[in-house]
Amino acid sequence: MKKRNTVLILGVMSILILISVQAFIIIGIWQQKNEMFALRYNILSKDALSFISRRMSTDGFDTVRFLLRQYSEQAVKELHEAKNEKELAAKKKDILDYVTTVVNKEQDLSGFLSDYFGRRGFEKKFNYSIVINDLEMISNDTIVVYRSQDFANRRLPDRSGKPAPPESYRSKILVNWFPWEDNNYRLVFDYFIDFSDKQQLILKETSASLGMSTLSILLVGIMFMITFRNLMEEKRLSNLKTDFINNMTHELKTPLSTITVAGKTLEMPQIRSNDAKILETAKLIGKQSVHLNQLINMILEISMWERTQFQLDKKKVEIEEIMNDVVDSFKSGGGNNATINQKYNFSGAKVDLDIVYFTTLLNNLLSNAVKYSDKIPVIEIEGFTRDNNICIKVSDNGIGINKLDQKHVFDKFYRATTGNIHKFKGLGLGLYYVKKIAEAHGGDVTVSSKPGKGSIFTVIIPY
Repeated sequence: MKKRNTVLILGVMSILILISVQAFIIIGIWQQKNEMFALRYNILSKDALSFISRRMSTDGFDTVRFLLRQYSEQAVKELHEAKNEKELAAKKKDILDYVTTVVNKEQDLSGFLSDYFGRRGFEKKFNYSIVINDLEMISNDTIVVYRSQDFANRRLPDRSGKPAPPESYRSKILVNWFPWEDNNYRLVFDYFIDFSDKQQLILKETSASLGMSTLSILLVGIMFMITFRNLMEEKRLSNLKTDFINNMTHELKTPLSTITVAGKTLEMPQIRSNDAKILETAKLIGKQSVHLNQLINMILEISMWERTQFQLDKKKVEIEEIMNDVVDSFKSGGGNNATINQKYNFSGAKVDLDIVYFTTLLNNLLSNAVKYSDKIPVIEIEGFTRDNNICIKVSDNGIGINKLDQKHVFDKFYRATTGNIHKFKGLGLGLYYVKKIAEAHGGDVTVSSKPGKGSIFTVIIPY
C-alpha cells in the first residue's frame, strides 16, 4: 500500500509539473501572439495613415475640423459671458460634449482604415475609441475646457514620441494621436481601434500549440494510468502467487504429514501385531494419497488449460436428471451435514453437456456453499429455462463475499481475505474451474452476495 501511494503521489506530481510547464508555455505563447497582433495592426495602421495622407490628402478628420472651426468662435464668447463658476462649469461641459460628439460621428478615418485592412487581406471589422486628452479655447487668454489626469501629469512619451495611452486603454491598439491647434481652440486626442473577436483570432493562431500541449498532457496522463494499472495488476498477481504457494504448501503438507505419521505408526511393534489397526492405518494412507493425488492433478490440469483449450465430450442429457444425480452424490459425500432444497422447472429440457466437467462445476459450487458457512449450511438450488438457456442458481447462507472480492472470485488462485488464515481450506481454483467450464459450454457464471447474508451463483448454459 505504501509503494502504491508513493507511485500515485509521484505520478500526480509529475503530471501537475507537466501541466504547470505547459500552462506557462501556453501563457507565454498567448502573450507573444497578443503583442504580435497589436504590433501587426499598429504597423498596418501607420501604413494606412501614410497611404490615406498621400493618396487622399486627408487624415480622415476634415469635416471635424471644419465644424469645430465654426463652433469654437461662438464657444469662446459663451465662456466669457459666464457670470459665475457654476455657469462656467456648465458651459465647459456643453462644449466638451459637443466636441466629443463631432469628433466621433463626423470622422471618416474608421471607414478608410477598414477598407485598407480589407484590401490587404486582414480583419476589417473593429471598434474605435477616441479619447480626448486636452481641450482649450483660445482668444486673448486661454481657457482650459477639459484636461485628462494623464495629460495633466505630463505623461512620458513612448518610443514614437507620442504620450503613452491611458491605463484603461492599454489593451486597445493606438493608431495615432492628434494634436490640433486652430484660431480659437486647441485639441489633443488619441484614436484607438479594438477587435471584438481578437481573442478568437489569437486562439486560432495558437490552436496548434494549444492542441499539441493538450495532447501531450492527455498522452502522459493515459500512459501514467496504464502504467499505474499494470503496476497494481502485477502487484495483485504477485500477491495471488504468494497466497497460492502458501495455501498449496498448507494443503499438500496436511496429507503428507498424515501419511508420514501413519507410516511411523506401522513401524510400531504393537501395531504390526494388530491386523485391524494395520488395515485402518492402510486405509488412512490410501485416503490421504488419493487426496494428495487430487491436488496434484488439479494443478496439472490447470497448467494444461493454460497451454491448450481443453476438449469437451458433450452428450445430450436431461438436465434435471443430471442435477438430481449430482446433488444426491454430494449429499452422501462431503455435504451430508447440509440441508439442500431443490426447485426445478426445466420442462424436460435436454442439454449438450460434458457430464464429468458439469459435475465438477456443480460440486465446486456446493462444496463452497458448505465450506464458507459459519453455521449449518442451507443450500437452495433453483433451475429453469430462459431465452434458450438453462439457468441454475445456487444460493447459500454462508459468510458472503464483499464487493471487492466479487470482482476477482473467478480469477485463478484468488481467495477471499478469510482464506489467508486457513480457516477455510483450498487453493483458490474451485470458482476458476466453474468459470472455465461454464465458458467452455458457451455460457457464463455470475455472483451476487452480501457479507453475512450468503451468496447466489448463477450459471447460464445455452441449449
